[in-house]
Amino acid sequence: MNNKLQNKNVDFLFKAILALENTEECYDFFEDLCTVQELKTLSQRIVVAKMLSEKCVYTDIVEQTGASTATISRVNRSLQYGCDGYDKIFDRISEEESDE
Repeated sequence: MNNKLQNKNVDFLFKAILALENTEECYDFFEDLCTVQELKTLSQRIVVAKMLSEKCVYTDIVEQTGASTATISRVNRSLQYGCDGYDKIFDRISEEESDE
């Protein structure tokens, strides 16, 4: 965990997110919390991370997501040197999909 981020406001945000029970609640909450552009940016980053974890090349990622190479590089640094947050989520999603 990156202790630079940890404070009571961020803790409260994460508790709120963890309290969501389904996709519809997520849509409602994030539509209230974020601008349309912020939500598009967040969703683009996670798709970029997924594609990078699947070994896709930058040109394919740019073409499919519209992300800049700078964004792709930042996400790639997080995948390589971050806290493994993306990997945890991708593993859990993969497990859920295989259980279905």
